[in-house]
This record gives sequence, C-alpha cells and structure tokens, in this order.
Amino acid sequence: MSTTTVLNSQSCHSLADWLCYIEQSHPVHQIELGLERVYAVAARAGLQHLPGKKVLIAGTNGKGTTACCIEQLLLAQGKTVGVYSSPHLLQFNERLRLNGQDVPDADWVAAFAFVEALRQDIALTYFEFTTLVAFRLLQQQQPDYCLIEVGLGGRLDATNIISPDISVITTVDLDHQDWLGNDRESIGREKAGVFRAAGIAIIGELNPPQSVLQKATELGCKTILVQRDYHYQNQYGQQEQSWQWQGVSQQFSKLPLPALPVQNAACSLAVLEQFNMQPSPQQLNRVLAGLTLAGRMQWLQKQPAIIVDVAHNPQSASYLAEQLLLLKPRFRRILAFVGMLKDKDIQQTLLPLTPLFEQWHLVSLKGVRGATAEQLNQVLAPQGVLTQLHDETQSAYQQLQQSLQSDELLVVFGSFITVSAVLSCHQEAK
Repeated sequence: MSTTTVLNSQSCHSLADWLCYIEQSHPVHQIELGLERVYAVAARAGLQHLPGKKVLIAGTNGKGTTACCIEQLLLAQGKTVGVYSSPHLLQFNERLRLNGQDVPDADWVAAFAFVEALRQDIALTYFEFTTLVAFRLLQQQQPDYCLIEVGLGGRLDATNIISPDISVITTVDLDHQDWLGNDRESIGREKAGVFRAAGIAIIGELNPPQSVLQKATELGCKTILVQRDYHYQNQYGQQEQSWQWQGVSQQFSKLPLPALPVQNAACSLAVLEQFNMQPSPQQLNRVLAGLTLAGRMQWLQKQPAIIVDVAHNPQSASYLAEQLLLLKPRFRRILAFVGMLKDKDIQQTLLPLTPLFEQWHLVSLKGVRGATAEQLNQVLAPQGVLTQLHDETQSAYQQLQQSLQSDELLVVFGSFITVSAVLSCHQEAK
C-alpha cells in the first residue's frame, strides 16, 4: 500500500493510491443502497450497457461459485468471459477477471481516472465507484459474456443498473438483515429486484420464498426453477460418488463431484442451457474435476491439514458442517479458528458447528463491524465447548499453525476478512 496520504485524485498514480482515495472519500463499510447516484454517472458514458451476453447473479450464498462454474464452462468452449465479483480476498484486482485472469493494475488505474472525471460532483460509495470502473473495463475488453455478481441484495445494488439477459438467484437465507429485512420473504423480495419484465429468471434456491416466485410471476418472467425445470441428484456407486443433472433438453450422468456445492454447479448448467451453450460431457467432466475457488473449502496444506472457507452465515455454515462430517473420520481432532462481523447472525452460524470442533480459537476482528472474541465466546461458552480467545488474527494463526499435530484438521472460517488474513500469512511464508 502506498505510504502517501492521498487527499485528491490528482495525486493518484497507482491502484493503491486510488483505493486509498475512494476509501477516504467514502469508507468501504459505509453502505448506502440506491441506484440514483450510480445510474446518473453511468448514463454519462453509457457504462450500464455491458457487452455480449449478460448474467446478473444474486443470492445469499453461492454467487461466486456459480459465476466461477459458468465462467470455466464457457472458457472451455472457447468463449471470452468477464467476471465481476466482490469482495476480494488478497488483492483488489481479483474483483474483475477477464478470461480467468485478474485485471492488471495499469488497466484499473486508467479506468479509475476515467470514472473520477465522469462523476464530476456526484459522490459515489466505494462499491458504486469500483463497480463503474469494472464496467468501464468490460466495455473496453468486449468479452462474449459478462457475469456480474450482485454485491448486496439486488434491487438497490449498484450492479442492478445493467440489463441482464438472464437473472439468477442462487440461494436465499438470513444475512445483511440491517439492509434487506429480518426474514426470508423480505430478503427474497430484495434479491428478486434483479428480475426483468419478460426476462429469464433462474432460481437455484431449493426452498424459494413466495416473494421471489411472486415477483417473477408479476414481471412475466420465463422462470426456471430447480427441481421443477431442471433437476440434480447425487448418485452412489460401490466405488465412487457422483451426480447427475437433467435439464429441459439435455442430461448428464456420472459427473465428478466438484470441490464446490453441487447446487451451484447445477444452477450454472441451467444458465448455460438457456444460452444454448451446454458443454460436451468431456468438457463438463474436465471442468468439474478441476473446479476450485479461493476461500471455498480450500485446502491450504494437507499435513497437518488446514482448510479455509468464507462461511459467514447460517446457510453457508450448514454446508461447511456437511463437508466436515465427511472429513471427520480422517482426523483425531478438528479445531476451529473463527472471526466474524458483529452484524452477522453469530448464534445461528456457530451453534450448528459445535458438535464438530474439539476446540475453538476465537479472534477479534478490527474495524467498526468487527465482532470481538468475547462476543463470540458469549455464544459458545453456554455450550460447554473449549475456547481460546485471541486479539489479533495473523499472530494467533501462526502460533496455532506451529502447534498443529499431523492428525489434526484446522478449519478457518467466519468472514472474508478472517480468511484473507490467513491467506496473507501463507503468501508471506512462501
């Protein structure tokens, strides 16, 4: 990070400078939902008109993995693909991939300068600014497909200024209640804001709220619903476990289980079927077998074993629990290393995991949204679990890593911030 105190855009020469400048102008944790500001700036240069086929992906969990799966299956068929996602784990450049590669600093810097000149006197939030910068880069690169991940909710998220060919809702669960509502119906209604009149709406949520289905009906959408219009199920053989998928006109069987949720892979195939871009069985098998995404059930090392996962709400924690149940017989002990944001449902995220962990290492996260280790302990202590409290992520993780035994598994989760800090430790160690 640049050591210069950046106070105005004229002194921005590097990507670090620009990020410092927009963070100073509007701190990243200050969220202001609404499309008026971002649309007013975008309209000055038509930034809302993205190239190629466009997919807008909303959902509580699974947005990143669904985008990644669609991306890899399109690349395998020789298409060019841009993917916009957030937040990043290690470096800001991760927020925009073009043909599987993070966009380099120089391109970001030029696009930041363009949007800064474009916005004139209109104040933009951190996410609005970076979204417009990404849209500028996509316009310059002109990929065949643009896969756009919604930041928060859907209806009022900055990404919702585009006109998607397909709108996706991956899952709906409790998260971001301060902005989206306190129940699945309210949250679903916000996410359904990505649907368009007479557009294609693909719903990957296994138990969709009525508000989502109602919105799709109101808008006259062509609605593609999991386990109604496309189906998937696990297959259990004597030697191996696989899965099968059935769409409107095509089916695949004996597919390799990916390292990402099958529900999201199934949703990705539904999207590709609507574009008439289904892969061949050979392409699909090859992509699924190698499909990974940083921070999602990611093995940092095998001996002793460390996994990182960005699970940070009840639904993603439930998936993590399912995966750990499969791994549990291989290890004498499983240890948790967790730091969370205080605006998450800490209780419902952590409690279902208590039977899986022999020991909990709780870490305080910095910043106005960070929960303290004591706040996490207040939830866990009544359960009678063994906890240790830590003030700082990286030093606590390094100590734990050094003491880890060969027959133990350490699972790092709870927030993108926690996982990012641990990934940074590993990078520095290399």
